[in-house]
Amino acid sequence: MRKINLKNPTLWTDKCLLSGRWVGVSGENTIIVHNPATGDVVGSVPSLEPEQVEAALIGAQAGFEDWRLRSPDERSSILRRWYDLMLANKEDLATIMTLEQGKPLAEARAEVDYAASFVAWFSEEARRCHGEVIPAQRQHQQLLAVPEPVGVSVAITPWNFPAAMITRKAGAALAAGCSMVVKPSGLTPFSALALGVLAQQAGVPSGVFSVITGDSSMIGEAVAGSPLVKKLSFTGSTGVGRKLMAQCSANLQKLSLELGGNAPFIVFDDADLQKAVEGAIASKFRNAGQTCICPNRFLIQSGVHNKFADLLSEALNRLKIGDGFAEGVQLCSLINDNAVAKVRQHFDDALQKGGQCVLGERPGCLADNRVAPVIVTGISTDMKCWQEETFGPFVAIKTFDSEAEAIELANNTAYGLASYFYSTDASRVLRVSKALRAGMVGVNEGAISNAMAPFGGIGHSGFGREGGRQGIAEYQAIKYICHSQ
Repeated sequence: MRKINLKNPTLWTDKCLLSGRWVGVSGENTIIVHNPATGDVVGSVPSLEPEQVEAALIGAQAGFEDWRLRSPDERSSILRRWYDLMLANKEDLATIMTLEQGKPLAEARAEVDYAASFVAWFSEEARRCHGEVIPAQRQHQQLLAVPEPVGVSVAITPWNFPAAMITRKAGAALAAGCSMVVKPSGLTPFSALALGVLAQQAGVPSGVFSVITGDSSMIGEAVAGSPLVKKLSFTGSTGVGRKLMAQCSANLQKLSLELGGNAPFIVFDDADLQKAVEGAIASKFRNAGQTCICPNRFLIQSGVHNKFADLLSEALNRLKIGDGFAEGVQLCSLINDNAVAKVRQHFDDALQKGGQCVLGERPGCLADNRVAPVIVTGISTDMKCWQEETFGPFVAIKTFDSEAEAIELANNTAYGLASYFYSTDASRVLRVSKALRAGMVGVNEGAISNAMAPFGGIGHSGFGREGGRQGIAEYQAIKYICHSQ
């Protein structure tokens, strides 16, 4: 087990936060967590039993009854303290994240800032949960539309952003007046537990923010089937999202799903190629390509294809690969050997169907789950890398000739989370932005996520929005009041 040195040792806990109490287990009811860069055991966390999950939901209901009556100003102040504590403990939070998730320490620090930005944003939005006075046709009536918190909320979060995917959901829920139970990935639970420690220190009341760990299928079924849960927010695969949606139908719970992606990255012949390369690296190679909105299909116009591929190859050759704790590392290990195997499968499939590798080697040649950047050209629509999300540092390039062809190819997917394109033609920017079928579009920009903007997709990428003023609405129900004077 790798030794971890923290300035604030209280952030490291192997217990779950249930209704304000830290609960642990002994024996075999634990989940072992490994460092993906070394394979070392990081620690273990409880694998809770169904009755403990139910106890967490009961505690969340009690917490909600208290929290919903707190003034918006009080909720805002507590959230702001949580934000301040996250920044004060940034180095420790980043260390925990790199230890269990593997991403470079610089990226982990940036994620802590990003995660904290959601808490800051929603701490301010808590004061802006306004209703609406509707003009009435009858003089004696007053019509009101009043937003109210929906109740107990549950967040099921992924391993690739173990802090930000929590605060993006919990910040909105708590600002709206809801309580929240977080179920983090079993691969990266310690970041979530550390956030629970800081939430308590910030003054979040008992039961308002809980963290539970355990078997994903059991917990998913338990929360989806519970009449106590009024809202479920899930980030993960489309397959699991479908299953949760079916399970939630019995209780008609409010649901947000942020699911898989298959983002196109279009470079037109009038683009600033250097800027396009910088955007490609910022988006595609953050977290070694393990992000839901990273480009999966590169569409490069024929006239600039060779130049773009050369510039991108030169830039990727300068990336340093290694352990996330090593100085200057920019590209980390993938989360596990299954992730490496998927990238290798897509690589082999592409080459078997006529693709040409112009940078890198067959994934799986490096130790410690590391995959060097790979560029394959000559991509066709029957390849797995075109049809499926690769989730790794694999650049799949297909050429196109016309704008219409680029849009047709980009929209040739059931997914619709993010799209990117590069062009300096103002008219084209407007046309293509409107034509792309996706919940988010990056125009000459590879880093599109912001706390103040709505994040989410369409089609098989799910529904619902996180961030922005739209994010808090996901945890509210509108009550219409007709008052006769």
